Amino acid sequence: MDRPSAELTVGQLSARSGVPISALRFYERQNLISSRRTAGNQRRYSRDTLRRIALIRIAQRVGISLAEIREMLSSLPDDRVPSRVDWQRMSAQWRAELDERIRRLQQLRDEFTECVGCGCLSIDRCLLANPDDVLGLQGPGPRRLD
Repeated sequence: MDRPSAELTVGQLSARSGVPISALRFYERQNLISSRRTAGNQRRYSRDTLRRIALIRIAQRVGISLAEIREMLSSLPDDRVPSRVDWQRMSAQWRAELDERIRRLQQLRDEFTECVGCGCLSIDRCLLANPDDVLGLQGPGPRRLD
């Protein structure tokens, strides 16, 4: 049985990671992953790139932007692959942001039926929640959901 190569082609990386080739190229343009070029100008990725892609996909799934992911990955020395400790540090830093998003979504869910945050679409009910449209003095748009 042949030992797997230390490097993967873009097709192999796509198949192993489940990420389309176009997305891998995009990730590379965004400096999230890197490759080396062969003499024939073909991309080759280290196997460690699979872990980077998994981290990127997980972070994206919970709503972390690619810019934030790139910033975190760039903090790793020598572009090394993220370790368990690195992931724990990254996720701890993102936790406060995620907690705030969850809080806002729960607030939106709980108040969605009654009010869209005094923007105001609940005119018949806002006499109680926003008498004389006092929240309108704070500026345009929803106010109670900020």
